[in-house]
Amino acid sequence: MAGKAERTKEMILDRVYPLFAKRGFKQVTMKDVCEVTDLSRGGLYSHFSGTEVLFEALLEKITAKDAMDFHGEISKGLSATEILESALLLMDDEMKHPEDSLSIAMYEYAEVTGSDVMERFNKIWEEKWTALIRYGIERGEFSEVNVGEIVNVILFSYQGIRMWSQIIRMEPETFQSVTEHIRNILIRKDRYHGGKNEYAE
Repeated sequence: MAGKAERTKEMILDRVYPLFAKRGFKQVTMKDVCEVTDLSRGGLYSHFSGTEVLFEALLEKITAKDAMDFHGEISKGLSATEILESALLLMDDEMKHPEDSLSIAMYEYAEVTGSDVMERFNKIWEEKWTALIRYGIERGEFSEVNVGEIVNVILFSYQGIRMWSQIIRMEPETFQSVTEHIRNILIRKDRYHGGKNEYAE
């Protein structure tokens, strides 16, 4: 069971997420964090020394609890197509809700700090998608593609839309076109028809 200090950290991270999503990184101060968490400055600083450390901890939490657990699903022997479809549904839902996106905050964080933290997180995502695509190719579910090239298309088109959808209005068809493009590139047409997955266990 988590101790009081750990529970307080979790509470702080939960409450600052919408703050960073709404204001970005540059506009959030420790005073703002005190207000949304009802903590004193001393209480807050006993857990996080500043917004940089706080935002990094938030990214760590998001990555650790990410719903796209490709490695875990692969280890269970699930169909690569099923794993992909679940991921695309989640991506589509996230793209439709720009108010929940940290994309602009991530950009501002990298710009302000010059930190390589974002490169590290991007590397984690690259490894996850690379593992899934290679798994799908090995099982004969996915087409023989340039894995690195497709991973870049997936990651940067997704993050690009998440960022731009916070700035300009986008129609649902735009989000669907991205996930459909990924689906069409990866899933072999002779093995997957009309949403029916012949690899389902």
